[in-house]
Amino acid sequence: MPRVVAATDKFRGTATAAEVALAVAHAAATAGWVCDQVPVSDGGEGFADVLGGRARLVMVRDPLGRPTQAEWRMLDDGRTAVVEMALASGLELVGGPEGNDPVRADTAGTGELIAAAVQAGARRVLVGVGGSASTDGGLGALDVLEPHSRLRGVELVVACDALIPFVDAARVFAPQKGASPAEVELLARRLERLVQVYRERFGVDVSALTGGGAAGGLAGGLAAIGATLVPGFAVVADAVDLADRIEGADLVVTGEGTLDEQSFGGKAVGGVVELAAELGVPALVVAGDAVGPWGDPAQRAAAVAGRPGLAVEVLVERFGTARAFADPCGCVQEVVAARIGRGMAAAGS
Repeated sequence: MPRVVAATDKFRGTATAAEVALAVAHAAATAGWVCDQVPVSDGGEGFADVLGGRARLVMVRDPLGRPTQAEWRMLDDGRTAVVEMALASGLELVGGPEGNDPVRADTAGTGELIAAAVQAGARRVLVGVGGSASTDGGLGALDVLEPHSRLRGVELVVACDALIPFVDAARVFAPQKGASPAEVELLARRLERLVQVYRERFGVDVSALTGGGAAGGLAGGLAAIGATLVPGFAVVADAVDLADRIEGADLVVTGEGTLDEQSFGGKAVGGVVELAAELGVPALVVAGDAVGPWGDPAQRAAAVAGRPGLAVEVLVERFGTARAFADPCGCVQEVVAARIGRGMAAAGS
């Protein structure tokens, strides 16, 4: 039987990665295909759900210092913990940009999750960063984790959802967190100062680290105390044996809520497409919407033409905004069913 791999990311605000993968599976079943559901993440929201493990609940501080309950996960090996910073320091916890104080928001809650995992015996901590409310350079988390000697013998791995430099975190992402132009300048100066502070305290130049600006500089801050920074998708792909599951498939379906230039620069969608290309498997990208060059049908067609085996479908264009946002999974199921049907017709001819 033909086999499709559903390696989908979340459609932020409308559907989880697992829900989208299930929609692909329904389409496959209708056509008589087998579907391997492999929800993926780039380190942002949904990172913990994708990696699994047993949930442990902890009371922590949210980005604005208010008490909130957040979870971390312990994997089956009993020594590897999964921390998703968005669950403690995420923008959604404060009600989005409108409810945020981008200058005051910090990452103390993420530090508390890491501390809880280490106290529970974790010797390896995977920290997924993305969707943060803060641009504090990780200072809040580092203050909570003192004395840093408690991390001796603990491997900290930061799964970065963006590969930008440390100081650029203010310019690139702070406006999305509600920062005004004046606040962006203030946050950029604060990050520049932290570069000096971290160099003096820890002997690490965070400004030179690829991905140091992920999650408002949290990635760089954790790197200053010994963490390793890696692309988030690579962490997930390795954990779920994605390459082995894609190899020999007839189609790979991936997707996310909004397709943009960053989608192919370290995000999950780009990682899946690249892996499929390496293995010679056709890939279908389904996005809720598309912006920038990918939002222009002509530019998108030109980009796809340069990538053999790749097809892109945008739900808003095909079904209209109202339905695409109200029923993303139903739309995904229709798109995938149509694509599989065309593929079977082509094979039959």
